[in-house]
Amino acid sequence: QVQLVESGGGLVQPGGSLRLSCAASGSIFSINTMGWFRQAPGKEREFVVAVRWSGGRTYYADSVKGRFTISRDNPKSTLYTLYLQMNSLKAEDTAVYYCAGSPYGGNWYASPTGYEYWGQGTQVTVSS
Repeated sequence: QVQLVESGGGLVQPGGSLRLSCAASGSIFSINTMGWFRQAPGKEREFVVAVRWSGGRTYYADSVKGRFTISRDNPKSTLYTLYLQMNSLKAEDTAVYYCAGSPYGGNWYASPTGYEYWGQGTQVTVSS
């Protein structure tokens, strides 16, 4: 089992920045891919970004390219922490943001069904 705990959400004005963190613990050696998803009220959970843990390849949703950046601790480190730097935030970025992890590779990285482990979520609100 893998436990994921997000932090760093909050209220920010349009154009502002936030940095989310996700700390992983447990059977972290099994993680192949980690990602961030978000879910706004009344909407389905939406892919934001993913990263292959060992190789570092990243995949971004078109809606966040150029504004959001995913990063991680050194893959050889005993600490598995994932980060999401969010810049130029817009009102439509408002959502609960979830960290997710999976032991699998493949092309499913943008689908929530491809992930086995989820954090509890952290609220991000972009409003003036």
